[in-house]
Amino acid sequence: MASRVIQWATGGVGRAAIEGVLDHPDLELVGAWVHSPSKDGVDLGTLVGREPIGVTATTDIDALLALDAECVVYSPFMADPGVVEAILGSGKNVVTPLGWFYPPADERRRFDEMAREAGVTLHGTGIHPGGITERFPLMVSALSGSITHVRAEEFSDIRTYGAPDVVRDWMLFGKTPEEARTSIMADALGTGFRQSVMMVADELGFDIEPQLRTTHEMAVATAPIDSPIGPIQPGTVAAQRFSWEALVDGQPVIAATVNWLMGDEHLDPAWGFGPDGERFEVEVTGDPGCLTIFKKLHPPSIEAGLRRNPGIVATAMHCVNAVPYVCAAEPGLLTYLDLPLVSGRAASGLHRSRSSPT
Repeated sequence: MASRVIQWATGGVGRAAIEGVLDHPDLELVGAWVHSPSKDGVDLGTLVGREPIGVTATTDIDALLALDAECVVYSPFMADPGVVEAILGSGKNVVTPLGWFYPPADERRRFDEMAREAGVTLHGTGIHPGGITERFPLMVSALSGSITHVRAEEFSDIRTYGAPDVVRDWMLFGKTPEEARTSIMADALGTGFRQSVMMVADELGFDIEPQLRTTHEMAVATAPIDSPIGPIQPGTVAAQRFSWEALVDGQPVIAATVNWLMGDEHLDPAWGFGPDGERFEVEVTGDPGCLTIFKKLHPPSIEAGLRRNPGIVATAMHCVNAVPYVCAAEPGLLTYLDLPLVSGRAASGLHRSRSSPT
């Protein structure tokens, strides 16, 4: 029996998740919550540029909570813990890229008890934070001994991110450095990245200091840079780097870092993607060390990225592919460490029927 899935929010990740659920042989899409009244009542197939499927989007939260479904893929721009609580309380599992990767003890205990009482599971996953910052560093670390440092890092051209309001009003690109320093992104992003760093630190056994170190670096444009939010003017922010580090005796032992650039020209200080271009990297320093580079998770051009960004799709698919495993799991708040290996599925016409994962 296919697991019945509700998609919560239909931004970039949400639309990719809808496509992923529709193409997944073990899942059935039965509903979606939308914020915009203009999407209310729109067929979900039409919403993602496909043929109608007979399932429509709704702004009615109560109607969705009453719907017969096993799991919700929860991916609005910002998480609302109250809504997540309501979804769990309605007897539905939740998979989300917005947190709960490895929450602090008090939060984990509260949501774990809540999920157990409802007989469902809450699982946080994604790509960065998520797979690139926890699953793959821990997997690769098994090849090394005497580990002294673990790094997970993103290098992305932010011009390919199809959410201009977020880039302009939340990330504060195109603002002065003084304005950009007031961005909430270090804290908003840090909620997830800190959890990934803590998971890696705990699993590898590092005796880290209680507080992680957060840094925010910027570069400004030296000439006008064309972008989807309009020209980035000289003297305004055109590149940002956020990093979250776990320390032992003041020295970093684990780092999760994002590098977001409006291209790699006309920047002061001079930043660039380097010869490997846009990518994700996972590096373990130990005996021996290992460097893993993830390519093809970035679009070939700005235009292609604005149409369909592979990194956004990968975030959605890591959630979608986790759904069958989460539905089969014991109740509670379960992290990557608590679930079996999550995999994708063969394309339509190439797959065979299989029992649910256990």
